[in-house]
Amino acid sequence: MSADPTQTLAFDSSCHLFSGCGFETVAPGLHSFLFEPIWGNTHGFYFNKPMLLALLGSIIIVGFFWAAFGKPKVVPGKLQMVAEAGYDFVRRGVVYETIGKKEGEKYVPLVVSLFFFVWMMNLWSVIPVAQFPVTAIIAYPIVLAAIVYILWVSLTFKRHGFVGAFKNFTGYDKSLGPVLPLAMTIELFSNLLVRPFTHAVRLFANMFAGHTLLVLFTVASWYMLNGIGIAYSGVSFAMTIVMTAFELFIQAVQAYVFVLLTCSYIQGALAEHH
Repeated sequence: MSADPTQTLAFDSSCHLFSGCGFETVAPGLHSFLFEPIWGNTHGFYFNKPMLLALLGSIIIVGFFWAAFGKPKVVPGKLQMVAEAGYDFVRRGVVYETIGKKEGEKYVPLVVSLFFFVWMMNLWSVIPVAQFPVTAIIAYPIVLAAIVYILWVSLTFKRHGFVGAFKNFTGYDKSLGPVLPLAMTIELFSNLLVRPFTHAVRLFANMFAGHTLLVLFTVASWYMLNGIGIAYSGVSFAMTIVMTAFELFIQAVQAYVFVLLTCSYIQGALAEHH
C-alpha cells in the first residue's frame, strides 16, 4: 500500500504483481498530493489534510515551547533542556554566525520560529497516520519565502534609503565599466525575482521528491508481494526503511538551509554597500 492509501485515489489494495492489474493503477503521481476537503468544498472555502497538519504542527510547536519556558527554572528539567538546546542552536549556530550577535539578536525569535515550523511541517512525512510533508504543497513554502522577502526588501530600504537599496539590489559597482548596465540588470532580476522563487522551490522540491520516493517504494513493496515478486518486495521494503531514515536527515537539513538563507538575506540587507 502507499505511504497514505487515502492519498492515492486509484489505489487498489488487491492489486499485486501477476494479478492482472498494472502498476500504473497504484503508482504514485500528482494525485498523491491532492486531498479531498475535510470540511467545505473545492468551489469555496474548505479545510483539507495539509491545512489540518499545518494547524496541528503550529499548536505542537507553541505548546512545546510554552511547556518548556512557561515556568523556566535555573536548573532546567529535561523538556526545558531540549528546548534550550534547539533555541540556542538556531540563535548561535545560524543567527549569530550569519548576521552577528549585535544586529542579529532582534531576529532570533523570527528565525527560531521559521526553523521549527519548517522542520515540523517536514516531519509530518514520516509520522504515522499523517504521512505527508506539508511543505510538499508549494503554497506553504511560497508564503514563508514571501515573509522573508518582504522583510529583506523593507530592511534594505530602511537601512540604505532608495538610492542605497537600488545599489544593493543591482550590485552597483562602477569599476565594472561598460558591462555595468548588463551586470546591474542581471543582479536586479536575480535578487528581486529569482531569489524568492528559489528560496521557496528549494524547500518544496526536496519535500515533494522525498515524499514521492517514499510512496513509490511503499507501493512497490505491496504491489510485488506476490509469487516470485516477494524477493523484490523485500528489497523495496528495505529501500523504504533506508529512504525514511534519509528523509529524516533531509527534513532537518532543509529547515536549516531555509533559515540560513533567511539570515543571509537579512545580513545582506543590513550590510553597508561598497
